[in-house]
Order: sequence, then structure tokens, then C-alpha cells
Amino acid sequence: QVQLQESGPGLVKPSQTLSLTCTVSGGSITTNYYYWSWIRQAPGKGLEWMGAIAYSGSLYDSPSLKSRTSISRDTAQNQFTLQLSSVTPEDTAVYYCASGNYAIDYWGKGTLVTVSS
Repeated sequence: QVQLQESGPGLVKPSQTLSLTCTVSGGSITTNYYYWSWIRQAPGKGLEWMGAIAYSGSLYDSPSLKSRTSISRDTAQNQFTLQLSSVTPEDTAVYYCASGNYAIDYWGKGTLVTVSS
């Protein structure tokens, strides 16, 4: 059973860069045909897929966030990370890491990030 755990600061100031790490256990981030995603949900809104990194290291970006997001991985630590630059209060959300092959099969519990001065 794959388990994912998000970690990172819960409060970020406007214009700064939000950085989150997802630590994976029970499976490898290089497992063939698995994709490792970041998804967020702002208060009162639906889920928003932010981007993903594939088992191969290939990257997939959301067109709406592409200019501000950076996803990377550390295979030795079995982790993948999200960086979101130039944040505003509108980036306040619960951030989830998730994975699956043709669909999302596993979710982290989510972490609330608040953007505020």
C-alpha cells in the first residue's frame, strides 16, 4: 500500500515561494507507469490539478500554473517536491500529493498552506 505524506510550512508570505515535499512509502516513485501529482483545493472551491512528475522523470504542467510551478524529485529519498512562486492569498489552499497510473489511486492527507502577511 502506497502512502504519501506532505510536509512544509503552513504559512507563506505573499510574493514568496511555497515549497512542499511529498514523502512516499510502500512504493517507489520510479515504479513503471506511475505518476506523482500535486493537487490543491482552495476554500470553497473544487480540486485543482497543479502538475505531475512521471516515473521516468518527465514533467507535466497545468497550463494555468505553468509559469509559477516547479516539480522535482529525489529518487534516493523517494520524495517529490512542489515549488510555487510569487504566491498570493488566492494560493491559500489544502495541498495534496497523490499518485496512480491511469487514475489517482493514492492520496496524502493534505496540508493547509495559508498565504498571508
